Amino acid sequence: MTEAFTVKSDAPDWIKDHTTRYLESNGEDGHLWDTSERGGSGVVPTLLLVTTGRRSGDAITLPLIYGETNGAYVVIASKGGAPAHPAWYLNLDADPKVRVQVGAERMDATARTASGDERQKLWEQMVGVYDPYTAYQARTEREIPVVVIEPSS
Repeated sequence: MTEAFTVKSDAPDWIKDHTTRYLESNGEDGHLWDTSERGGSGVVPTLLLVTTGRRSGDAITLPLIYGETNGAYVVIASKGGAPAHPAWYLNLDADPKVRVQVGAERMDATARTASGDERQKLWEQMVGVYDPYTAYQARTEREIPVVVIEPSS
């Protein structure tokens, strides 16, 4: 994957602002995000995930709340409990090779969807990070994917 951390022009304003602050400060501003303005209960860590658009082939950068497990990062493909998966998750399904920025560190990585007991354990961990995930799951019939992002060696 190419080094392509950019702000998508058609993203919602709050995502553009968050991504811009993260990139311009090299993770100093934006890595920790106050979720109270979006329904959360406080400050959470965020990373920047770059996927390749499955139709466009463009690099797409999004800030996502994350947790950590065994040297990997965990993100939730919630889309606020919408009936369909978010586009970034569909992009990962088509091409699991990604770029990630966590704070100031950038790395290549591979994403995969957790399942079974691993998914349940990581879901509970992430609900502990951002409790609105529980309400998002209640809004939709789909099982919200839990994604593990494993940095390349």
